[in-house]
Amino acid sequence: MLEFIAINMAPIMFGSLIVFLLLGYPVAFSLAANGLLFFAIGVWLAPWSEGTITLDWPLLFTMPARLWGIMSNETLLAIPFFTFMGIILERSGMAEDLLDTVGQLFGPVRGGLAYAVVIVGALLAATTGVVAASVIAMGLISLPIMLRYGYDRRVASGVIAASGTLAQIIPPSLVLIVLADQLGRSVGDMYAGALIPGLVLTGLYMLYIFAISLWRPHWVPALPAEARTLGHGVVSLFVALALCMAIGYGAHVALYPSQGPNADILGASVGVIVIYLWAILDKATGMNLLSNLARQVIIVLIPPLALIFLVLGTIFLGIATPTEGGAMGALGAMVLAAMKNRLSLTVIRSALESTTRLSAFVIFILIGARMFSLAFYGVNGQIWVEHLLVGLPGGQTGFLIIVSVLVFLLAFFLDFFELAFIIVPLLVAPAVALDIDLIWFGVILAVNMQTSFMHPPFGFALFFLRSVAPRGPYTDKLTGARLAGVTTGQIYWGATPFVVIQVVMIGITITFPGMVMHYKGEVVDPATIEIKLPGIAPLAPAGAPSPGGPALGTPNFGAPAAGEGTPPALPQPNLGGPTLGTPDFGAPATGDGATPALPQPNLGAPKLGAPVINP
Repeated sequence: MLEFIAINMAPIMFGSLIVFLLLGYPVAFSLAANGLLFFAIGVWLAPWSEGTITLDWPLLFTMPARLWGIMSNETLLAIPFFTFMGIILERSGMAEDLLDTVGQLFGPVRGGLAYAVVIVGALLAATTGVVAASVIAMGLISLPIMLRYGYDRRVASGVIAASGTLAQIIPPSLVLIVLADQLGRSVGDMYAGALIPGLVLTGLYMLYIFAISLWRPHWVPALPAEARTLGHGVVSLFVALALCMAIGYGAHVALYPSQGPNADILGASVGVIVIYLWAILDKATGMNLLSNLARQVIIVLIPPLALIFLVLGTIFLGIATPTEGGAMGALGAMVLAAMKNRLSLTVIRSALESTTRLSAFVIFILIGARMFSLAFYGVNGQIWVEHLLVGLPGGQTGFLIIVSVLVFLLAFFLDFFELAFIIVPLLVAPAVALDIDLIWFGVILAVNMQTSFMHPPFGFALFFLRSVAPRGPYTDKLTGARLAGVTTGQIYWGATPFVVIQVVMIGITITFPGMVMHYKGEVVDPATIEIKLPGIAPLAPAGAPSPGGPALGTPNFGAPAAGEGTPPALPQPNLGGPTLGTPDFGAPATGDGATPALPQPNLGAPKLGAPVINP
């Protein structure tokens, strides 16, 4: 019995962890307690394990070094920066301005408010990276407006919850930072690989809204004319955008001789700055060269887009690391809040408290995961997981499908941090054994973990929305009408179609890896590589042009004798050595054909002299 337990310690340990978590114990303490408990059991059962358990008490002495590795990890330092940035932006009222402006822009279209929520969700995801901030902000601001103008409660709830979870996949996502750390890959590569799948998922959300506008148009009505306070002016906006592009192109042409490839970004920056300053000047002076709608769109959209470029643009261009980009983003968020007169010591204190709480939560889970992994690897758990998953049918595709199903099911009970720290490290070795690109694998996991926020009944995005949505009938502040609240069942049913869309996105990412692999740049086929050495050409036949080498001239060996068809023997070249001359051994006797004997050289006998003996 002891031998059976010792040999199967890895699956027993993993199953015990699942039991601990299902019993409701805190994740960090469940991991640490499970690791310490099975470490002690493993040391005791090591003699019966047939060599599969390599645990010993001195191994615990390595834990301080492992914990120091966590605390000195510069990659994880980006988490508090991006968290602080997101909370400051949420407090600055940027989400409110974006939702109001984009909602006015898309107001005349059926489903315009839903489109606005998705677009603003993507913009908030690219600036905050925090799901809670996005869902709560849009739930407080857009949900009452959508209910006021007759949106179906299930559609409104699902759109808000799903758009908030875009912060999980669109950089700068906290999930991508953690996954890059656990997979041992660059955060910049993870950001570049996840960008296109995030935008495709945003497009699928909008496609779903478009389908509803055709199938059930009364579920997503357009804004009435009296609700469009900014009026019309789309043509003015297009003219401003065209002028911005023209200025940017002109700046690019002017800067290219001195800046080279950087002229593209610099030219675009010049165009955006000019159009932004023009809109501010037009509003301040009352010239009204732009319509109210165009002016508001430019003034509201450009600052968050500039912040996105400050954070993501510098990372993608290689100017800053993700940690440095997060620091610049935190500073930029404070500047934007100050521009709106929303920055105060109270806001900063609240943001610092929330950031400290989340950072401590992450670090404690990671410390517990280190303790668990020390014991789990000591019982060869990674080998058990690798043998279990590498042998799955279907190769890479079969592995990715099975792992996706496993993570999807575990997401019903675990949040993304727990999945990243517990499950992902166990999947790295099988993925490497199957030659799966880890950035591609990480993006698939990130899209999958996004569903953990949307799963009924434990999805955190659903809880965040439930906390701000009206539970019972309430009076609308603007119209004074009595409106029904939003039930928990409506929130759950509204989230279900978006969970299906996320699952479809997982399949698309597996089927089309090129959406992620572009982070490697242009792929070069080694068979097409041709190496040419400069200044060297193949030997040419007589009469061909000279390859450019020095003219050595043709050696002159003398003309052949008249009438003789064979060329004369070539004389041996004179290498330039010293001329020794021919030795003269004397002439042979007349008529004697024999070779005379060579005289012996006279070497001379040494003269020693008589020895002198001193008395």
